[in-house]
Amino acid sequence: MGTLGFWRLTQADPEWIAAVDPDGTEHRAGDLLERANRLVHGLRELGLRTGDGICGLVPNGADGLLLYLAALQAGWYYTPINWHLTGPEIGYIVADSEARAFFVHERHAEEGMRGAVGSGIAADRVFAFGHVPGARPVTELTAGRSGAAPADRTAGATMHYTSGTTGRPKGVRRPLSGMDPDDAAELMTFLLTLFGITPGRENAHLVTSPNYHTAVTQFGGTALHMGHTLVYMDRWDAEEMLRLCDKHRVTNSHLVPTHFKRLLALPGEVRAKYDLSSLRWMIHAAAPCPVPVKWAMLDWWGDCVYEYYAATEGGGTIATPQDWKRYPGTVGTAWPISEILVVDENLEPVPAGTPGTIYMKMRGVAFEYKGDRAKTEAARLRDHFTVGDIGYLNEEGFLFLCDRKADMIISGGVNIYPAEIENELMVHPKVADVAVFGVPDDEWGEQIKAVVEPAAGLAPSAELAEEILGSLQGRLSRMKWPRSIDFIAEMPREPNGKLLKRKLRDPYWEGHDRAI
Repeated sequence: MGTLGFWRLTQADPEWIAAVDPDGTEHRAGDLLERANRLVHGLRELGLRTGDGICGLVPNGADGLLLYLAALQAGWYYTPINWHLTGPEIGYIVADSEARAFFVHERHAEEGMRGAVGSGIAADRVFAFGHVPGARPVTELTAGRSGAAPADRTAGATMHYTSGTTGRPKGVRRPLSGMDPDDAAELMTFLLTLFGITPGRENAHLVTSPNYHTAVTQFGGTALHMGHTLVYMDRWDAEEMLRLCDKHRVTNSHLVPTHFKRLLALPGEVRAKYDLSSLRWMIHAAAPCPVPVKWAMLDWWGDCVYEYYAATEGGGTIATPQDWKRYPGTVGTAWPISEILVVDENLEPVPAGTPGTIYMKMRGVAFEYKGDRAKTEAARLRDHFTVGDIGYLNEEGFLFLCDRKADMIISGGVNIYPAEIENELMVHPKVADVAVFGVPDDEWGEQIKAVVEPAAGLAPSAELAEEILGSLQGRLSRMKWPRSIDFIAEMPREPNGKLLKRKLRDPYWEGHDRAI
């Protein structure tokens, strides 16, 4: 231990540019460190102690990074909140996390303050970045405080809330390590070294998705602790991403397959305008990537496209470009400190090539869903856990995903995996985005429905639906073809690429009982 970690690196060289805001504002590491130190002093005067929590409702940029850096050296839990939530949903997280301070950015003032009132947090513990009526300016915490390192530094942690597709979201809480913050940060860098990522000022990490997502925080935070510059995007845009990669000589980023689809849809002359020779580790996850889409990205960017599968709760797999080319469609093999188990309905391991429920574990890492021991235990199989995904391992131990158990369609007693159908439909040039799910069918139990967002400039029509379905000929057995296609102007996705399938599916099931 001893060479990595934001605080250590910044003491050695306070001049390095640690972050670049979406508006282009650059932040020296030394300035960020002093601001974080002042914040720790101010919150400690307010009574915060080791093990307490703070919440932040802030857009991508240095303000959120400030909260992260303060919490992780003061022994606090930091919970970044999804800014798409409503006031009551925000209030639930502030209350459930037992936050001792809540930070609201002026962009999210209205819902943030509704949340603050609903959470029951004391009014004098709500702080504003910018102008937020009813909240105290953050400067009240920091003005006049020392910029020197606080005493008794100890490692904090992030506590992210799961997306809550089945009921209320739950905070994934890990015990605090009691370690020196820089030593803990250096341990975190293990995640990026799995991909071969190296430390050093010559690297820049592009933050493409909202920082309230676990993976975005983990990859960005870890890159910072390796001395990389964090370049923040406010809203993802295909050409803007290429421009930023060119301008800042980006070496690594964290993406999702819908980003690839939109990048590939750019005209050839737009793609050719930007120098992408700096790209070395472009990592993707969060959803299955159609095999032709991944091939197209490898052809364009070269062997810098890495894939992994993991969960907020811990554990996962990694597929290098070389792994993936050997086994197209794989999400890789288990991390060195992780284990993968695939089991049947009786929780017995299944043979290679047989789909089952995926369980994972990460050695030496414990977690609980905060305040919900029953949910924690329900997801466990001894010391493994599941998030409900279905997949299989091949003879070499490479994992392939089929789908979420909750999304599986049972039609005429046959298990059908929508992800397989979505991957085939997604490659059609007239399809911008697609979702497949089961809808009620009196004879078969469920029938297959596809909802398609047409490519830009195309109007929905029966002819378009017929053309898209016809493209499955010879590529997918007829039993897996959607019975019908409905069109939608824009697919309901979270900014990290996660499809909100329940929003699409629920209207079709109103008045029906659903077995799954």
